[in-house]
Amino acid sequence: MSTMKLILTQEVTGLGSSGDTVEVKGGYGRNYLLPRGLAIQATRGAEKQVESLRRARAARDVRSLEEAQAVAGRLNGLTVRVPARAGDGGRLFGRVTTADVAAAVTAAGGPELDRRRIELPSSIKTTGQHTVTVRVHPEVASRLTIDVVAG
Repeated sequence: MSTMKLILTQEVTGLGSSGDTVEVKGGYGRNYLLPRGLAIQATRGAEKQVESLRRARAARDVRSLEEAQAVAGRLNGLTVRVPARAGDGGRLFGRVTTADVAAAVTAAGGPELDRRRIELPSSIKTTGQHTVTVRVHPEVASRLTIDVVAG
């Protein structure tokens, strides 16, 4: 198995934030990270770019941490209803996705969320109350109770 050293240009869930140097399997780097612009090859010139990425991220993180805490505060008191097609016994046709949760939060008057920051406990396939985690910021997570209703 060949590995390659890359520098992330954006946050990649489970891998790291922009400016981090990571070592990944060759196929993952060549076929996913590089074509999507999520990473660049780790070279001497790129190392200098990393420093500016890190400085920019540090400045952004301080601002975004305060914003994230405000967003988490708005999420905590929110009751979110997620309508889903259901059959007998409350079993759903399909499942509730992170995009469904993000749309329901916005519809309930909450902040607009990136669906990639929403973590479902497992696949939600029944009606009723479920708890989801929203990673508003790497250091700030908010737990949100959603009510899945047949609709």
